[in-house]
Amino acid sequence: MTLRVVPSILGKRGLQELYSTPRRLPIFAATQRFPFNLGIRQYASVEEERGRGSAPPPGFDAAQAKQSPSASPSEQSTTSKPASSEQIASSRGFSKPPSSTSTPTDWEENPDLSISKFSELPGKDFGVNQHIIINEEFKEALRQILWKFRAPIRYAFAYGSGVFPQSAGKSGGSKNLHPNPPEAVAKVQDGNQKMIDFIFGVSYSQHWHSLNLHEHRDHYSWLGSLGSYAVSKVQDSFGAGVYFNPYVTVNGTLIKYGVVNLDTLCRDLSEWDTLYLAGRLQKPVKILRDNPAVRLANQVNLIAAVRTALLLLPPEFTEKELYSTIAGISYMGDPRMSIGGDDPRKVENIVKHQLPNFRRLYAPLIDNLPNISFNDPACSNRDWLDDPTVNSRLAQNMDPVTRGHMVRRLPNAFRKKLYFEYQSKFKIPRGEFNKMLEKTKDEDPDRIRRREGGPFEQRIAQDTEGGGLREEVKQVIEHTIRWPSFVQSVKGAVTAGWSRSVRYATEKRAKGKKGAQALEEAEQDKEKKID
Repeated sequence: MTLRVVPSILGKRGLQELYSTPRRLPIFAATQRFPFNLGIRQYASVEEERGRGSAPPPGFDAAQAKQSPSASPSEQSTTSKPASSEQIASSRGFSKPPSSTSTPTDWEENPDLSISKFSELPGKDFGVNQHIIINEEFKEALRQILWKFRAPIRYAFAYGSGVFPQSAGKSGGSKNLHPNPPEAVAKVQDGNQKMIDFIFGVSYSQHWHSLNLHEHRDHYSWLGSLGSYAVSKVQDSFGAGVYFNPYVTVNGTLIKYGVVNLDTLCRDLSEWDTLYLAGRLQKPVKILRDNPAVRLANQVNLIAAVRTALLLLPPEFTEKELYSTIAGISYMGDPRMSIGGDDPRKVENIVKHQLPNFRRLYAPLIDNLPNISFNDPACSNRDWLDDPTVNSRLAQNMDPVTRGHMVRRLPNAFRKKLYFEYQSKFKIPRGEFNKMLEKTKDEDPDRIRRREGGPFEQRIAQDTEGGGLREEVKQVIEHTIRWPSFVQSVKGAVTAGWSRSVRYATEKRAKGKKGAQALEEAEQDKEKKID
């Protein structure tokens, strides 16, 4: 018997997972698991960021922004319209019943990414695990930066070492990086100032850049002189669909912000066509302005990250191994990691210094999946969720039928690439393979077909030849990431301008050298201890 918690996060389908085999994991009795479940409930029931609760800074003319002649009505309301009673109630934990377009039984199999209201999500607590808690004053300072952009931002998050420390002490930053930062930013970064990274999700790329060019022409390189059409064309047509403006000062703070179309963002989160943005959101980020469709797509992304990690892990493993595997997905195939363009200890540092935040993201999902379980006495401690010294053990079901279902439920674009790898490996004739693919299509107008693994997926799950399934999954991840990441890096030289690109590359290269040196020293210390 196991207790099930936070059913609204995953819905009924997430609880059942449609697995035809029983759960065969060593688990605690209900009385032993109670403190763990109580903690998960607490983790999954705190703040939801709507991005509308913060007051704009003094002098901000909301009426003028709303009446901007070049802004579309739908986007104007996002920028300046006061929160409705429904939004306020929703932000306090209340919600309307799920709509017929997005029920708790089909949110993962048929995610309706056309939703526009939080009340259309499968439940009032759906996806709150995505909201990481940070210092309240720091959060408000980050929100005030968003208010400096008159162009409408529909979804926004801050990420990276400028928001979440990735190393101990005061290394890798500068005492005077920000020209005149708010007190909260200076206090949190505490003499180790780092550029703060943002991603802005927008409805219409060209429209957004048109407004932003008018307001902040100095944020753009020479490409901005060609107009919003050229900027949006470069953004949407090359790489992962993101346009970055680095090393710009807003509110006295040095920031880098990337602009992405919401459709592009949701597609990558739900299908993993590039894993460029999905990979960033698989790690803790601070969501500053939320969007219901993105929240739904990101929940699909997070549960897919858990499944993919399980395919790469042995029957038993630790939390750090699980979270390191998840965090490492987005760096597999990244050209910067192979040429020393970033710290080789990056994944280790991220997980080591953000363990409680990873728990917040993934513990509710893990607790609701039937093929994985926490298997450690430490979980009986009521306070273990916030304890960074705990590295609890987990176990997963290695039954091929169960793992076949996991393969079948991988994101669509990613799963197709894995299937093509195995078509070649298993030497399946093209005609037979095409028929098999037709049967596994996700598009189902009647919403009847279930994403259950069949003989082909079970055969994949049992593969042990030449590194087996683990190596094939790694290879698909690398193929998915390598080209978009490379093109994004090349595109950066155009979008950021030559001087900013050289500065960015130089700083990354310095981090890579420093990390490699530290790694080498650590290895030497180990050898000395062994001797």
